[in-house]
Amino acid sequence: MEYPLVSTQWLEAHLTSPDLVLLDASMAVVLGKEPIVYSEPVCIPRSRRFDVEEDFCDKTSSQTHALPKFEQFVEGIAKLGISRNSVVVIYDNQGIYSSPRAWWIFKVMGFHRVYVLDGGLPQWMAEDRVTSSRYQEEGIDYGASDSEELTAVLEYQPAKVMDAEAVLAKLDDSDSAIIDARGSARFLGQVSEPRPGVRSGHIPHSVNLPFGDVLNGFKIKDVAELVKLFQGLVSDKPLRIFSCGSGITACILILASVASGHTDAVLYDGSWADWGSRNDLPIER
Repeated sequence: MEYPLVSTQWLEAHLTSPDLVLLDASMAVVLGKEPIVYSEPVCIPRSRRFDVEEDFCDKTSSQTHALPKFEQFVEGIAKLGISRNSVVVIYDNQGIYSSPRAWWIFKVMGFHRVYVLDGGLPQWMAEDRVTSSRYQEEGIDYGASDSEELTAVLEYQPAKVMDAEAVLAKLDDSDSAIIDARGSARFLGQVSEPRPGVRSGHIPHSVNLPFGDVLNGFKIKDVAELVKLFQGLVSDKPLRIFSCGSGITACILILASVASGHTDAVLYDGSWADWGSRNDLPIER
């Protein structure tokens, strides 16, 4: 798998490319870090809005942030003007926070020419690059693409996502590592969970890697640092299963894992909001 991020320099040089589609996947609520607050709307020019909590979330699911259905995803990206030839770059307004979730949604759905902007909007602004106050609008700035064509070329990748039962079956698997992106206090069950009805603690045999540990400021750490970090945590276990609070920040670790050169990554989509709310599943503290 190729390196999953692009730099701000690369994006600025390719911003007017006809195949480039730039998506802002920022979320309204930020958990697990001090949020960057903006006094007025701001985005990178030529951006389109990618809403991971509404348009690209399965609202029929009981999970907090469930992956969209395949048909929902295809229809959604077609409306955004994305075609089989598009090169998609995703960013968010916190640096690297929710953009990896959007990136992994594309990967799960079989769309491969997709990348995360390293450092996101904060890095872009820190370098005094041009910003805008408005997104591109469908029908004015771009047109929808053919959803039938996308359906024909995309293929859902079930091996990239797990449910609770699949994770449970891997608890004693010596070839698998379960990595939790939440902060250490939540992982150890020292504080209450932010969601009502969810127990405190972690999945048995899982290890803790708070998502901030793979970041250096707004950007992802360099490859050598990431390799050392994961090697010290999970050694050479081939399968890495990633979890967090509700499936968002686990994708930051997936991005870091892929950036380090490891390709066998899986998202436990329900994450702790799912596991911790089920009394039939074991926990540790």
